[in-house]
Amino acid sequence: MDHETGMSIVAIGTFASLIAGLGTGVGALGVFLVRQLSPALRDGMLSAAAGVMLAAAFFSLLLPGIEYGEALTGGITWLATLIVITGVVMGAAALYLIHQRLPHEHFGLGREGPEQAQIRRIWLFVIAITLHNFPEGMAVGVGFAGGNVPNGVALATGIGLQNIPEGLAVALSMLAINYSRAQAFGIALLTGLAEPMGGLFGSSLVSFAEPLMPWTLGFSAGAMLFIISDEIIPETHNSNSSDRVTFALIGGFVVMMFLDATLG
Repeated sequence: MDHETGMSIVAIGTFASLIAGLGTGVGALGVFLVRQLSPALRDGMLSAAAGVMLAAAFFSLLLPGIEYGEALTGGITWLATLIVITGVVMGAAALYLIHQRLPHEHFGLGREGPEQAQIRRIWLFVIAITLHNFPEGMAVGVGFAGGNVPNGVALATGIGLQNIPEGLAVALSMLAINYSRAQAFGIALLTGLAEPMGGLFGSSLVSFAEPLMPWTLGFSAGAMLFIISDEIIPETHNSNSSDRVTFALIGGFVVMMFLDATLG
């Protein structure tokens, strides 16, 4: 990949992740219309978002990663798969270490990480959502690897759509702890801005070091899989509506599967 092409992929990946991140702000606009979000509806929306992320990890990251790995290894599928698996484990491990060292708070499960009383509760929420959004943005940026614009567009569309209910959930959670509607909207919008930073990071890696593509695609998928399993699924199954949120996850999965098949 030449330098000029690499720069254009970085620009496209960063811009696409910015647009996806703005989905959080679109959802947060609902804070001016909705007075309260029921726990069941919130869990359903977050679970659908997890389904989108799960499908994106498989169809837009892992499968293309194996294809790039095969191209780099001369068609040796088992070696290409092992390279992507290594990236997955590294991505999950990186998110695990971050979660262990950064204090953050969930919507329903409460606080995790080191106890730091001086950190205001609102910033614990902001940290938690940022932990979600950075790897999502990185995944969008990586999705444009090798100039694969259709794959990147499908991934950015799916992530942007799943950010809408997440943005509403964040804003209403802020409203519930006595922040004004304007403040709640601003905070939710701010969390979405982690995505273009992730997009810049991911697209820069693969644009200037093409052999890193299978590793980076696997890394992004691993980070997203960790978030889904460690954060979202336990959070959304913390009530009596586990059947509904399970089907919400499946619904999000098939929507992203359709987007990837038709746009990618």
